[in-house]
Amino acid sequence: MASILAQEDGPLGSATHDVTNQPPPPAPYDASADTALLEGLHREGAGWAEDGLRRLGLRAGSVEAQEWGELANRHEPELRTHDRYGNRVDEVEFHPSWHRLMRVAVSEGLAAAPWSEDRPGVHVARTAGGLVWGHTEAGHGCPTSMTYAAVPALRRQPELAKVYEPLLTSREYDPGLRVPSEKRGLLAGMGMTEKQGGSDVRTNTTTATSTAEPGVYTLRGHKWFTSAPMCDVFLVLAQAPDGLSCFLVPRILPDGTRNTFRIQRLKDKLGNRSNASSEPEFDGTVAWLVGPEGQGVKTIIEMVNCTRLDCVMMSATLMRQTLVQAGHHVRHRSAFGARLLDQPLMRNVLADLALESEAATTLTLRLAGAADRAVRGDAGEAAFRRIATAVGKYWVTKRGPAFTAEALECLGGNGYVEESGMPRHYREAPLLSIWEGSGNVNALDVLRALRRESGAADALFAELALAQGADARLDAAVNRLRGALSKGSEAGARRLVEQIALTLQASLLVRHAPSAVADAFCASRLGGDWGHAFGTLPDAADLDAILERALPSAD
Repeated sequence: MASILAQEDGPLGSATHDVTNQPPPPAPYDASADTALLEGLHREGAGWAEDGLRRLGLRAGSVEAQEWGELANRHEPELRTHDRYGNRVDEVEFHPSWHRLMRVAVSEGLAAAPWSEDRPGVHVARTAGGLVWGHTEAGHGCPTSMTYAAVPALRRQPELAKVYEPLLTSREYDPGLRVPSEKRGLLAGMGMTEKQGGSDVRTNTTTATSTAEPGVYTLRGHKWFTSAPMCDVFLVLAQAPDGLSCFLVPRILPDGTRNTFRIQRLKDKLGNRSNASSEPEFDGTVAWLVGPEGQGVKTIIEMVNCTRLDCVMMSATLMRQTLVQAGHHVRHRSAFGARLLDQPLMRNVLADLALESEAATTLTLRLAGAADRAVRGDAGEAAFRRIATAVGKYWVTKRGPAFTAEALECLGGNGYVEESGMPRHYREAPLLSIWEGSGNVNALDVLRALRRESGAADALFAELALAQGADARLDAAVNRLRGALSKGSEAGARRLVEQIALTLQASLLVRHAPSAVADAFCASRLGGDWGHAFGTLPDAADLDAILERALPSAD
């Protein structure tokens, strides 16, 4: 009996059975092995970044980096309001894996580094890097995104930008609260929403009182959802004498003392749990005015435009990552006498997901290209960016949860357990629709831009015209869209933005993707030959060609 009890399980079995028909671990893999991504990188002017992107892709898919992502979410950040002596410190402690992820992201230029480089395509390269490095985990993308977005807003106050921009654009990750000017690199956050208003920031009650020093104020009030409280500086909205205004709030003041930034608690969130989101209170908090008094929304809107693009990018990243995991599983798993990958209905599901993923990635890179060219003074691209970023933010982030749920289902019960990583991705997906304006806010923003901003509609239709005549279903969709714009209502804003998004994605795929991809997308998304769930592509769709492009090693 003792000898029987002492027997050990083998590496691929147990005392009662052999373990078979289970896929091997997905890592290591190449997160940059995405044809649509690499083609878009070149098309949007950043082909020079391909070698670095491929290197980053191998690192993102490595066993080590994947473990960092898992550990950063398992060991969540912890708030320390006081030190051992009772002094108020308001610090957030992170697992070492978080810092490892952040160090790579900052050193690879995924924070604000592009603003320091006068090179065409540099903003596209950053977005492509996010599409690849995001395969590790999503939470640490929040502080890098806000740091990136803070620079154009801060430039509205040149004397502040002169001090802080070189540190925000640094490629050195230097954590810890110290005097900003003594650090090798800085991170930025933002505080806009409050309990009583949420997205309606004009209802903010935080007040700003001017001091004897020009441009310096003290703040009193609260913020309801301030992510990344361990950042060095924050852009904050508060009510000044002339109206809602934007302010720069450092955690540590120039004299080395701690600014009043009382963190009441960290949010207990559905997902994004590796990242700390907080409720800070201000009481005599020192702040520097950014932009004119009363123009807080106008000042910070450029920051919002940047972070909205990152929401699109991170949703597209989740789609691609979960598609890769689903493809890996069905490639190695068999049921009812055949590999899952070889079964027609599973191929339909995967091909449908592949279409959605490629459309999201292609649109993301087109938006990044518009942002890059707008920064360089292209007025037409600036107008297109203004309308299309809000459209993409609404639609791509809305598609994320349904997409991730379907990808998880490809793994069946194996995907429903935490060890697979899929539940973490599923919890992450809804955030990106909520962050930087919920679906309704973005849909109404699109409607507002079309009605009030000259050039927005013209820029959109100029883009769609580039594919005119290439597909009858697309041409018909463009004509329907013209009619819908003339009678768009607030109640119908979501439907209108959905039409714009699908038509825009289709036009990009018709121009740039293989015919099998473009035809299946137009047939299903525009032609009505589709069901209400993924996996309902028409029989005529070339599933083999779609899957070979999306998962080139599948066969």
